[in-house]
Amino acid sequence: MDSSARGHAEAAAELARGAVESLPEGGLEVRLDQAVREGRPLRVKLGIDPTAPDIHLGHTVALRHLRRFQDHGHTVVLIIGDYTARVGDPSGRSATRPVLSGEEIDANAATFHQQALRLLDPDPQRLEVLRNSQWLDMPVEQLFALARTTTVAQLLERDDFAERYRGGEPISVLELLYPLLQGYDSVAVRADVELGGTDQKFNLLLAREIQRAYGQPEQVVMTLPLLPGTDGERRMSKTLGNYVGITDPPEEIYGKTLRVPDEALPVWRRLLVDRPASDLAPRDAKRALARELVARFHGAKAAERAERDFDRVHVEHRPPAEVEEAVFRAVDGVVHLPAVVSELFGMSTSEARRLQSQGGVRVDGEAVPAEDLDLSAERLDGALLQVGKRRFRRLRRG
Repeated sequence: MDSSARGHAEAAAELARGAVESLPEGGLEVRLDQAVREGRPLRVKLGIDPTAPDIHLGHTVALRHLRRFQDHGHTVVLIIGDYTARVGDPSGRSATRPVLSGEEIDANAATFHQQALRLLDPDPQRLEVLRNSQWLDMPVEQLFALARTTTVAQLLERDDFAERYRGGEPISVLELLYPLLQGYDSVAVRADVELGGTDQKFNLLLAREIQRAYGQPEQVVMTLPLLPGTDGERRMSKTLGNYVGITDPPEEIYGKTLRVPDEALPVWRRLLVDRPASDLAPRDAKRALARELVARFHGAKAAERAERDFDRVHVEHRPPAEVEEAVFRAVDGVVHLPAVVSELFGMSTSEARRLQSQGGVRVDGEAVPAEDLDLSAERLDGALLQVGKRRFRRLRRG
């Protein structure tokens, strides 16, 4: 093996580190060699459908892998699937995903773009952020041409489609189109490599066949492990409520990480900080991981404060040392408490009422009874409002 070939092999091994599969075997090495001969970087694609407003730690597994490609001089093409989100990805699902409105999808897409820049190099030579509505809003003749590239039998080979078909569950024609649309994304951006979770393997491989049908070289497929949620069992998902958002407050990131079951901790460390399990006891290892995650998204000082406040609240049973002040307004000297909770903590008033009925809303350390929805402004002025276990505000009348 000559020095250049050896260099490509080493680079391919480093770029594939942590991946479950890199297909076809040796394909990444070949693509690296071709790119060097053509004097260009690889184009590395990741598609994310904005079905929720925030990026969570599960998304960061792929985003950090993309950053590794950037650090090696390659160009990342992040596709925000504002068009495919209108279809709904059926991967790993036994039923159709609820359909979002166009306004919700557009708002989520903008949020995803902004948050992804926390992990990716924004240099335009290293990053392209595109929406697939730019090419998927195509004339029907082009859609017919795309549909001709794939057979129904091929699509029914997917595990989720096969299971639903055998079980008599409905599969819409629109869902069958989803893998084709995602595959056409690779054609539109001329992807050399595509990353995705292990649940996306069928879609990623089908994209190779669609590229071939359009006369393009077939992309290398790299599948990545799925991060379990805070329950340690199911994949992290906002829908399942077992997620940690990268924009969550420091105390939320810290506290949620400490809730991860001991058996899931090695996977979290491997996927989130690129290190195997430490020799620390699980409790101390979780604290170290929680500090590192908070520091990554909020800074070292925020991590120190989150740990200190966690101990004050959960060990010493005292409020945090520093509590943010919040202004409330009264009507005729009365305040509707669920409305205040809703405004301050980003939840609906019905969620606030439900939390209050469960004893999760406290004023100066005392749980507010479910029937006490309207409180006097005098009682709340200067009071410490606690929602759940970790969220506090010092109330001031405006």
